[in-house]
Amino acid sequence: MRFPRSSGILLHPTSLPGRYGIGDFGAEARRFVDFLAAAGQTLWQVLPLGPTGYGDSPYQCFSAWAGNPLLISLERLVEAGWLDASALRDAPAFAEDRVDFEQLVPWKTALLESAAGRLSRQSGPGFEDFCAANAHWLDDYALFMALKAQHHGVAWNQWEPGARDRDPKVLAKWRGELSGPIAAQQFIQFVFFEQWRELRDYARTRQLRIMGDLPIYVAHDSADVWANRQYFQLDPQGNPTVVSGVPPDYFSETGQLWGNPIYRWDALAKDGYGWWLDRFRAAFEMVDMIRLDHFRGFEAYWEVPASETTAVNGRWVKGPGGDLFRAAQSKLGELPLVAENLGVITPEVEAIRDEFGFPGMAVLQFAFGTDAQAPTFRPHNYPRGVVAYSGTHDSDTTVGWWSSKGHGESTRSDDDIQRELDFAMRYLNTDGREINWVFIHTLLASVADTALFPLQDLLGLGTEARMNQPATMGGNWRWRYRAGALTPEITERLRMLTELYDR
Repeated sequence: MRFPRSSGILLHPTSLPGRYGIGDFGAEARRFVDFLAAAGQTLWQVLPLGPTGYGDSPYQCFSAWAGNPLLISLERLVEAGWLDASALRDAPAFAEDRVDFEQLVPWKTALLESAAGRLSRQSGPGFEDFCAANAHWLDDYALFMALKAQHHGVAWNQWEPGARDRDPKVLAKWRGELSGPIAAQQFIQFVFFEQWRELRDYARTRQLRIMGDLPIYVAHDSADVWANRQYFQLDPQGNPTVVSGVPPDYFSETGQLWGNPIYRWDALAKDGYGWWLDRFRAAFEMVDMIRLDHFRGFEAYWEVPASETTAVNGRWVKGPGGDLFRAAQSKLGELPLVAENLGVITPEVEAIRDEFGFPGMAVLQFAFGTDAQAPTFRPHNYPRGVVAYSGTHDSDTTVGWWSSKGHGESTRSDDDIQRELDFAMRYLNTDGREINWVFIHTLLASVADTALFPLQDLLGLGTEARMNQPATMGGNWRWRYRAGALTPEITERLRMLTELYDR
């Protein structure tokens, strides 16, 4: 489908500023919405909003339906009377520009559970209606999280067999014994979705659309897999037999071993893809449009034996192809999806995208090398129906990319990197000064219907502000911008360029 000519900013809410260790749905989120509106932007792209697990990654969540409790605004809980203001006066001295998950998680979790205890004494029709409307995922999720805490945080396939294998009598016993923690999880989700709804409504008053991000895979240690083992390739003990990843590529000589369990697409198809349709439906209730991560995996995916330690020894296996999207379109209507078509893209992948009119992506940082996709990332080759990025959450910032003489994690020679930068200077007619604004200007002027920029590029930040480095463990997903960084000068400069190019 064609999107209106527009532009916007990629910023995960965790990267918002604030006093309490992590960005949230409070006052700073509204200030960011106000900034976008003042700068003439009409899109805010976020990463997945689920409860993060392994590596604090938004692409490894405990549920594909639930929200991340860490995004709940504690100040709004105080305003609602669900938390004492004194609890915030004793907050640790968190860093302003990084998320310290190790310090943050236990502190904020304790406060949320305290608020949940008060909520349970004040529950009313709103909470009850929420639980009833979301029972198809909320009941399993709340029980899963309560059981996970009971089992000291270990993955569900290491629980005692009755809970691991969902024996009805054992689960009934646990529901009785863990009724308090289960109710707390339900209340926390109720608050998350209430605060997100209020923020999204506020964005709508500023004519701002929100683009979400839907990962193709779900985490093995999740309520989704625990409650739906029939849809995943697992052994009788619940261990994955094969896992996800991508083959050796631009980012890594050994590929990327993501480790997510692989779907049993035959079982999903037999059930009319109902699990996936429910997932799409829930996502579109939260956001206006979706970036569908690793789109090529729906045509064919890289399957790696679970015993492997790298992604090298995998194989390509056919996925559901267009059948899934035909089923979704027949039930949900036109799908406002953006296909993340980066990596090893084949004509078969593009045929599926073209059949449904899903816009693809073009990343300007990747336009100047010798990769087979590079020519399609150069603005003179753009079709109108493309979403053009200066960079993504997985790439270096534009200033970092330029300053490090290309992609520091690349395996290419220094000569190849220098040729890439020389080409970029000629193509962009620049000497590299304010390279971030050169990128922004170039994409806003292009014919691409949609142009998006990580906030780090708007602020001209270097590698220290990078959000994620693929194929690395630890230290990712932590960057935050400081209060006051979005100056009137930046606002006016972006607004002027946006208006100049009719976005």
